[in-house]
Amino acid sequence: MKRTLCVLLVLLPGIAWAQPDSMPSLTGKPGDPARGRAIVANRSVGLCLLCHSASIPEERFQGNLAPTLAGAGSRATPDQLRLRLADPARLNPDTIMPPYYRVDGLTRVARNFQGKTILTAEQIEDVVAYLASLKE
Repeated sequence: MKRTLCVLLVLLPGIAWAQPDSMPSLTGKPGDPARGRAIVANRSVGLCLLCHSASIPEERFQGNLAPTLAGAGSRATPDQLRLRLADPARLNPDTIMPPYYRVDGLTRVARNFQGKTILTAEQIEDVVAYLASLKE
C-alpha cells in the first residue's frame, strides 16, 4: 500500500513553511547570540528563566518547570528552536509556554497586548542564535 504524506502550511505574519516541526528565519538574517542571551536573562522581556534554567550564573533564581536550556543547540536545529519560541503549541498543544510570535487564536489576552507579539522577529532570531550556540 502506498502512503501519502500531507503537509500543512502554517502562516505567521508573512511567513509560510512546509515542515511541521520547524520554521525558517523570520528576518532572513542571523541573530546576535549576545543579544539573545540578554533577552533570555532579562526577567522583564523574555521571562525564560521563570520556567527554564540556563548557564547564566548572574541570575540566581532559575526555573525547573521546563527543560534546561543547556545543550539546546545540540538537541534542536535553529529552525526547530525558532518554532518552539514562535508557537510552541504547534509541537505540544498542552504546553504552558507562551507563543512569543503568534497573535491569532489566543485567549485571555489583555487588551493592550492584543495583536502584538511578545518578542519581535529580530528578538526571536537573537534568542535562536543564543540557544543554537548552547552545545553539549
